[in-house]
Amino acid sequence: MRDSRYLGDLGGLSAHRRLILLDLRGTGESSVPDDTASYRCDRLVDDVEALRAHLGLDQMDLLAHSAGANLAELYVARYPRRVSRLALIAPSLLGVAITVTAQDRRDAVQLRAGEAWFPTASAALARIIAGSGTAEDRNAVVPFFYGRWNAATKAHSATEASERNQEAAAAFGAPGVFEPHATRAALAMFKAPTLILAGEVDINSPPSRAADLAALFPRGTFVVQSGAGHSPWLDDSERFVSTAAAFLTDRL
Repeated sequence: MRDSRYLGDLGGLSAHRRLILLDLRGTGESSVPDDTASYRCDRLVDDVEALRAHLGLDQMDLLAHSAGANLAELYVARYPRRVSRLALIAPSLLGVAITVTAQDRRDAVQLRAGEAWFPTASAALARIIAGSGTAEDRNAVVPFFYGRWNAATKAHSATEASERNQEAAAAFGAPGVFEPHATRAALAMFKAPTLILAGEVDINSPPSRAADLAALFPRGTFVVQSGAGHSPWLDDSERFVSTAAAFLTDRL
């Protein structure tokens, strides 16, 4: 539930494909609804369908990042014939009930042990995992979400609070929104090519667990982007665009 501008042009993917970015209701340039229950992920599915119909597309290639993967999965479960290809980038695993364990996160962060900020961030993560983390600790672990902690990713992170609708984010995954068993069954019947791209050092969606998601799709292709975190188009735009463009043109 963040302004879609955070995606930019996905590292230059716009040079290969026309990108249409949707500001979900209550974010970016979309209006705030009177009914805040319509922020629910399952209610947003028909907004995606309304956009497709408005654009006059019989089918579309659908790309989703992070929590947006949950929405994309519900969309293909409801409208499977409308999607010609599906790309899930650093996907959230909530909608299909794949659990990321504390050990998964510990294993991922150890790949960053050589970073100057690692001792502080690692100690903060340990407190968060133990349930005693503070707001300061949550700020301290932000570098773990990027494969490169530099001026560009610091700027990207700094805009998150102002670009996110916190009320919408809280309602997105409200109780009863997700039915993992039904969604898994629908994904098993989804016949279109599907890309699951994970960042090697992503602590939000570690590759080991993203691979479990890929296994749910009959035509799933799983790719790990070396050195990338939760926003792989920022960490190595050339590699990300090469992979995504190859998939979208049936060359992957």
